[in-house]
Amino acid sequence: MTRPGSVKIREVGPRDGFQNEPEIIPTAEKIRLIDSLGRAGFTRIEVASFVRPDVIPQLADGVEVLKGIDVPDDVALMVLIPNSKGLDNALRVRELFHEASIFVSASETHNRKNINRTVAETMADDRVMAKRILEEGLTLNAVIATSFGCPYEGKIDLESVLTLAEQFADMGATEIGFGDTTGMANPAYVADFFSAALDRLRGVELTAHFHNTRGQGLANAYAALEVGCSSFESSFGELGGCPVPVGSTGNIATEDLVSMFEEMGVDTGLDLERVIESAREAQAFLGRKLTSHSILAGPVDWTGSLAGHP
Repeated sequence: MTRPGSVKIREVGPRDGFQNEPEIIPTAEKIRLIDSLGRAGFTRIEVASFVRPDVIPQLADGVEVLKGIDVPDDVALMVLIPNSKGLDNALRVRELFHEASIFVSASETHNRKNINRTVAETMADDRVMAKRILEEGLTLNAVIATSFGCPYEGKIDLESVLTLAEQFADMGATEIGFGDTTGMANPAYVADFFSAALDRLRGVELTAHFHNTRGQGLANAYAALEVGCSSFESSFGELGGCPVPVGSTGNIATEDLVSMFEEMGVDTGLDLERVIESAREAQAFLGRKLTSHSILAGPVDWTGSLAGHP
């Protein structure tokens, strides 16, 4: 496969990033930051999760956020649905979002620790939810966590991941995301993984979701791109991670991903300077230095404006 000339990037910071903050971000601040991202050119943003408030209190205001944000009409808003009870709650405000995402972990142990269910139990509920989501006229997305490795079980069999993906496709999912949930992927395996996935799951949009836990996030995104992957997820400011287990920090920073792709001549459709500004706004509000490189360095300057300066 050849390198795609353009890619789609979904911003997941408002859900995946905010849920991992130790303190609850005020609703008004979430709305302000999401509105800022909406002005950067994103056409896909993950905004909320309909998980129990006592489980993830950082996202308890999801409905208020959905009601308060003001983004362009062409921005598709996605919510994460953990189970049928969460779907019941989501459908009460169905008019506020466009896409619903269901999920499972490829690892039995991680799935149990994450949502207290077996993989089989989760997939059975996912199938029921998928039918309801499609009947509502919503776009159905699916996510497979720990696709590239599990901190409890180690290597994850590629065949088992692709089998789960095929089941999601059979449910009607038009997009399937593969999550490197705790940052265990490496570029060589990513290339093999997406080569196999793209060949096997034709007609379905396959999305790469990498974490930068061990500093390989951008290298993994590059490896996926080179074998034909054209859909990615990332989080502004490198916010996020996985609450299970402790230490699994950081999605790829959206601004770093955009910078790399654009410098390679791959169109993202995004305004890099506005993405960076949104990340800087988040950094200022949180009061700590975020780990994105582009927050500090800014876009690459090819004008030679520093010529003559020491």
